[in-house]
Amino acid sequence: MITTVNPATGQQVASFEAHTETEVDQILTNAAKAQVQWRTVRLEERVTYLTRAAKILRERQEQYAQMITLEMGKPITEARSEIEKCALTLDYYAQHAGTYLAPETIGTQAEESGVVFEPLGVVLAIMPWNYPFWQFFRFAAPALAAGNGAILKHANNVPQAAIAAEEILRDAGVPEGLFATVLVDSSKVAAMIADDRIAAVTLTGSTEVGAIVAGQAGNSLKKQVLELGGSDPFIVLADANVKKAAEVAVKARFTNGGQSCVNSKRFIVHESVADEFVEYFTDGVAALKVGDPTDDATQIGPMARANLRADIDDQVQRSIKSGAVLKLGGTFVEGDGFYYAPTVLDQVQPGHAAFDEETFGPVAAIIRVNSTEEAIRLANQTEFGLAATVWSEDRETARQVVSQLDAGAVFVNGMVASDPRLPFGGIKKSGYGRELSSYGIREFTNIKTVWYGPNYNA
Repeated sequence: MITTVNPATGQQVASFEAHTETEVDQILTNAAKAQVQWRTVRLEERVTYLTRAAKILRERQEQYAQMITLEMGKPITEARSEIEKCALTLDYYAQHAGTYLAPETIGTQAEESGVVFEPLGVVLAIMPWNYPFWQFFRFAAPALAAGNGAILKHANNVPQAAIAAEEILRDAGVPEGLFATVLVDSSKVAAMIADDRIAAVTLTGSTEVGAIVAGQAGNSLKKQVLELGGSDPFIVLADANVKKAAEVAVKARFTNGGQSCVNSKRFIVHESVADEFVEYFTDGVAALKVGDPTDDATQIGPMARANLRADIDDQVQRSIKSGAVLKLGGTFVEGDGFYYAPTVLDQVQPGHAAFDEETFGPVAAIIRVNSTEEAIRLANQTEFGLAATVWSEDRETARQVVSQLDAGAVFVNGMVASDPRLPFGGIKKSGYGRELSSYGIREFTNIKTVWYGPNYNA
């Protein structure tokens, strides 16, 4: 049985029968058959389904936003933005897929020689709960446009979002069977990965799960794209606009209740401006409204699950015991649901849990440094490498820092955000491969070389 619990109340709101092995087998068969036909459909026609799906998302924005809020506790205003972002991405690939997948001519003896981009087949998408619509559609839009089929195995605490994804694409007219949601326990995923009807795998999730999935897919020699954990540094140099940096830092850390791989997590601040930054930042965090996520005024809702709240509290308490200074929060919020008070830890150092581990919740760690060199060293002193932020008023200084950071993306004087125009992904234990942009649409294609000899045109 797959169940969904409202994290604002702790009460179960729905349950669904898991698919049987026979049902999963039929789903995979249907997807494989549908994809063989889908790949022959002209790209210009395939992208029309993306446009239709975008229209459906906008028409049902409030319905789906309420669903997100109910299942994982995201404040309703952020949930609405998530739906719109999905629609924008579908529209983006409808407009640009033709350019990104156009054959490339290489300067050989025959003008037609070059590279073509062909679909791999059916891709298994293993997706997380924190952005239940966005994480799926940012994969599905380019994958379907490229001619692939898709099977969604969503996190089991957001089954309604998983079912809705299938509903949206079906209502958009996507051929029957080409895409389907499977409701199964995580223990059933390995068999799907190994199945010959699955050509590739994409996962957004924890580093621990990523390693398991990578091993399973590797055993079957199947392509993978992994977007995993992060401990993103937010570097504030001595010449930064401190007030603006602190203002953006509050949003960068506490969007989605801090439950995002690309939330800034470690705030590495030059000592000369640290006191000023901490004051602005702490005041901003203290002003955040915690409450009912269905209320438009709420900025911090509950954490998605009770165990996640317990984990983040354990991390906070261990950090304090190691010497971190609690400036704000650090407690459960009384009442129903899985609420945790927005928390600020100062004087965090390597060896503290809030520095060494990914903090997946409404907790910020402030690390003070005495030089730009120390800021870079500590920023890179992590097993992760997803994204980073640099604040400096000097362009050349910022460029030098950017060039030395181990990250898949670096944002200067702004918060990290995914954008369909830009590739998204990490290095080290944050995963590999890229989503979005031209790079993302080509991840699940066969980049095929086609060479014609000199007598071809004879």
